Amino acid sequence: MSSKEQTSANLAEGAVPAPLTNLKIQYTKIFINNEWHDSVSGKKFPVINPATEEKICDVEEGDKEDVDKAVKAAREAFQFGSPWRTMDASERGRLLNKLADLMERDRLILATIESINGGKLFSNAYLMDISTSLKIIRYYASWADKIHGSTIPIDGKFFSYTRHEPIGVCGQILPWNFPLVVLAVKIGPALCCGNTVVVKPAEQTPLSALYVASLIKEAGIPPGVVNIVPGYGPTAGAAISSHMDVDKVAFTGSTEVGLLIKEAAGKSNLKRVSLELGGKSPCIVFADADLDSAVEFAHQGVFFHQGQCCIAASRLFVEEAIYDKFVQRSVERAKKYTLGNPLNPEVQQGPQIDKEQYTKILDLIESGKKEGAKLECGGGPFGNKGYFIQPTVFSNVTDEMRIAKEEIFGPVQQIMKFKTIDEVVKRANNTSYGLAAGIFTKDLDKALTISSALQAGTVWVNCYGASSPQAPFGGFKMSGNGRELGKYGLHEYLEVKTVTVKISEKNS
Repeated sequence: MSSKEQTSANLAEGAVPAPLTNLKIQYTKIFINNEWHDSVSGKKFPVINPATEEKICDVEEGDKEDVDKAVKAAREAFQFGSPWRTMDASERGRLLNKLADLMERDRLILATIESINGGKLFSNAYLMDISTSLKIIRYYASWADKIHGSTIPIDGKFFSYTRHEPIGVCGQILPWNFPLVVLAVKIGPALCCGNTVVVKPAEQTPLSALYVASLIKEAGIPPGVVNIVPGYGPTAGAAISSHMDVDKVAFTGSTEVGLLIKEAAGKSNLKRVSLELGGKSPCIVFADADLDSAVEFAHQGVFFHQGQCCIAASRLFVEEAIYDKFVQRSVERAKKYTLGNPLNPEVQQGPQIDKEQYTKILDLIESGKKEGAKLECGGGPFGNKGYFIQPTVFSNVTDEMRIAKEEIFGPVQQIMKFKTIDEVVKRANNTSYGLAAGIFTKDLDKALTISSALQAGTVWVNCYGASSPQAPFGGFKMSGNGRELGKYGLHEYLEVKTVTVKISEKNS
C-alpha cells in the first residue's frame, strides 16, 4: 500500500499513526523566489517547544530588508506578462491541488511539527488541522477558473462589462494558534485569484509554514508567487503593513495589533486590509436545551486547544432554572483531563503556547478569585516543566469582572446566570467584540429570533465551532473587517474593473 493509500485508510478508520518523535527540522531559512536565504542582518531567533520549554531550532529572523526583498520578488512575479499572470486559470487550480496532494503525502510530518512547535494535540493536528487545511486549499483550487465578470446593459452605443482582477502583492500575517490552517485560509483565495503573497508566520510557530514553502516549490508554483519571511511582529510584520508596494494586508491575531496594521495601512498607501481579530463570544444555554449536548459543546467551545481559539465560548450564560446542574456537569467534565506532552496519545490537554500567554492566563485566573467568582476547579499551573495550566471553571461570574470582559485565550470557563431573553441578549451584545456566538434551545422560534439579535459574524445553534471551507467567517465590531472562506473570501483578493467600449454606429 502506498503512503497516500495508507493515509486515506487511516482517515477512513479514524486511526492516528504514531508521531515522528525523532523528526529533524529541515527548513529554517527565509523563502524568497523559491530559494532559501539567510536573513540580511544575520540574526536568528529560537523556536521553543512549549511542552518542554526546550529549543527546537533557530530560525532566520526576517526584518525590513528581508521584507523588501520578498516584496520585490512578489512584485516581479505579478508583473503583467509574467508566467503567473499569463497562466491559464485552470492551471492555477491544478497547482493548488498539487500543493494539497503534497501536504497530504507529508501530513505525518506536518502534524508532528504542529504538535512540537505549537503544543497542539498530535491527534487533533493529524485528523483535524491537516484535513481542514487540505479542504480549504482544494476548495479554492476549484474556484480558480470560475472567477469572472458580467456584461452590463447600458446605452446601445456602448458595450460594457466587468473584469475581476487580482489585487497584486498581498501581505499575510499569521497567528500562532492555528498556523497551518490559517496559512491555507490566506494563500488559498489569494493564489486562486492570481495574486502573489508575502507571508509572515508567527514567531512562535514558523516551522509548518516553512515546510509548506518547500512543497510550494515542489508543486511547481512559479518563483516569487509565495514568499515566507519568519520574524517578529514589530519588525517584519510592521514592514509588511507599512510597505508602499504591498497592495493588501490580511491579518489574523489580536485586536490590538489589528489596530496598528490599519493605522500603518492608512499612513502608507491606503492598502486594503482584512482582519480576523479577537473575541469574547457569548454562549447562551436555555433551560429547554438538551443538557448533555449543551454541556459538552460549551465545554469544547472553551477548552479546545487549551482555550487558544478566537471563537472560544468564553462568556457562558446559563438560564437560572438549570444553572446549578449545568455548573456541576461542567466541573465534572473539566476534571476528566490528562495533561502532558501533546505527542502522547493518552493526553487530552497540551501546554499554552509560551510563557507570556501562560503568565497572562494565570493573572486573569487570580483576578477572578479576587473579584469574587467562585473557583469550582483548577485555578493554577500544572507540573514543573512546560506551560501547562489546569482546566479551570468559575461560577457566580458577573459581567464586570475581568474574566468576563477580557479575552483569556486559555482553559478557563466562566459560567454566568440569566433570567430572561431580553436580559441575556443585551448582556451578550455588551462587548466590543463580535466574532461568534452559540445558542442552545429546542425552541426554533427562540433560536431564530436570538440569532438575528446577536451581533456576531457566526452564530451556532445547538452546536459550537462547526465550520467548513464553504462557510464565510469573520467578525462584527472590533473582531475584524472582511470575511474569509467561502465565495466571500474571494472578494477580499479581487478588484472589480469596468470596461466600456463604444460600438461603431455604421449601418450594417
